[in-house]
Amino acid sequence: MTDRAHGALAEAAREHERYLWGLCYRMTGVAADADELVQETFARALTSPPPRSEDLRPWLTRVAVNLSRDALRRRRREAYVGPWLPSPLETGEEDVPHAAEARLPGGGSTEGRYELLESVSYAFLLALEALSPKQRAVLLLRDVFDSTVREVADALDMSEVHVKVVHHRARAAMAAYDGARCVPTKELQERTRAALEAFLGALMSRDVAAAQALLADDVRALSDGGGEVRAAQVPLVGPQRVMQFLAKLLLQRGPPTSMELQSLNGLPALAMTFAPDKDPMHATRGVFRVELGADGRIAHIHSVLTTRKLRGVRIPPPA
Repeated sequence: MTDRAHGALAEAAREHERYLWGLCYRMTGVAADADELVQETFARALTSPPPRSEDLRPWLTRVAVNLSRDALRRRRREAYVGPWLPSPLETGEEDVPHAAEARLPGGGSTEGRYELLESVSYAFLLALEALSPKQRAVLLLRDVFDSTVREVADALDMSEVHVKVVHHRARAAMAAYDGARCVPTKELQERTRAALEAFLGALMSRDVAAAQALLADDVRALSDGGGEVRAAQVPLVGPQRVMQFLAKLLLQRGPPTSMELQSLNGLPALAMTFAPDKDPMHATRGVFRVELGADGRIAHIHSVLTTRKLRGVRIPPPA
């Protein structure tokens, strides 16, 4: 390949970068993985370019999906320490500025059954964990990026009949999520922000009763430390157990030295900094988020503490 052809291919591939990044992030749930997978996809395009007769976008999609599926298989083979959570992704109130190519080159939206912002929500990304890598790829292409059956078949080197079968099974696996979808509307964002601020205020003032009253009876708290930093190794279930853990943690570590409310994965969340102490296994940075149940109380609490998963978040400097 001549230098001119090499440069033209690289430029053409870059036109699809946002779309590929959004696809890889949704496939893996980790922004750092998406960064690496997109770069590897471009490297494959330059070292083993597609035939000139083949459209570039389906070819890039096939490579990116295959690499993402390999990454998922490796992750599932390796023993992850403690609960696994997606990496936080900074989003606007109504848009996903980096997560997806919202408009196609010829006009029209890429959105399908699930809205782009909804498809980077924690609820959606965690629901995808029940799907096989192939089911995940088909569902994302069909129901998020609104690809036709023919386009998915071409991109994934599958027959149209096989695409339909896999798509049907993927939708069946998402039935529980579809029954209580998490669409980050303005109203939900405002209610989530109010609940988060009220809970944090009660926690910081050590008003255990007030904090516990904000929690659903079946509240679940997950902490992702990835074995890198100290975190709860199992889900904590129930208001009393959750509050005992958080109160003890606050007593040991003290309050955050700085906090910043941000829009992450479609909902308000807190990026925090903690003062370092003698134990190197204690996290000094993290993201704290909540999700509301049908009754308006906090049903899920997520703490992401793993350094690699915080790359896409603006962590406030220590005060």
